[in-house]
Amino acid sequence: MPSRWSSGVGERVHDLGVFKAVGMTPRQTTAMVVCSVSGVGLVAGLLAIPAGVALQRYVLPVMAHAAQTGVPPSVLNAYHPWELILLALSGLVIASAGALAPAGWAARTRTASALRAG
Repeated sequence: MPSRWSSGVGERVHDLGVFKAVGMTPRQTTAMVVCSVSGVGLVAGLLAIPAGVALQRYVLPVMAHAAQTGVPPSVLNAYHPWELILLALSGLVIASAGALAPAGWAARTRTASALRAG
């Protein structure tokens, strides 16, 4: 296996090789890879949005104080709840889109090569 792969990825490739050896189709392989990262993307979005809002509400008043000015409430309350939900779901979309290329590679990899990866 090329040196760019970590041992965790090599083990994952080996696992995919086992699944392919027992009859997993390329479409099922692609779906499995995309689904395996979707949960992480959703959790990342759900954690990042509240952290980003909290950081905005902390940093902007500090910056305004340093500039000896005020911050209007409309600046601190810039997002509507539905926008925050869409932003949180964007983590899911980004993770799924980012997994498509590796999923295609996993679907095309020969079973024997994948089994040797572990």
